[in-house]
Amino acid sequence: MAVWQGRSLKKPSGGAIRARRKKRKYELGREYIPTTIGERDLKIIRVRGGNTKTRLLRIDEANVYNPETKKIERVKIEGVVDNPANRHFVQRNIITKGAIIKTEIGMARVTSRPGQDGVVNAVLIEKG
Repeated sequence: MAVWQGRSLKKPSGGAIRARRKKRKYELGREYIPTTIGERDLKIIRVRGGNTKTRLLRIDEANVYNPETKKIERVKIEGVVDNPANRHFVQRNIITKGAIIKTEIGMARVTSRPGQDGVVNAVLIEKG
């Protein structure tokens, strides 16, 4: 099933908008593939204009920036503590931008978009 990201065919009042044209291929989106914790696995997707996006399916390490030492460390992810995108993502260990992850060195907030960038970058917020 395709995801259509074109304009709604309904007015704010609930009335119908008459379509002036059909759907276009460039208005198509893709199904959401969540990034979970596990051995690194990714999928490279061709997008419009011939560019690529790297979908991260599973990852077990994150690049964590420590603001005190101003250093970046590659550390193991132990779990997802909080995810403002969806509270059910915590139970399923789904990583999105803004998620708080538990790492070997403490809690960190994810600053990258794993489903688009193909990497998990985070900033240390609490030492463990």
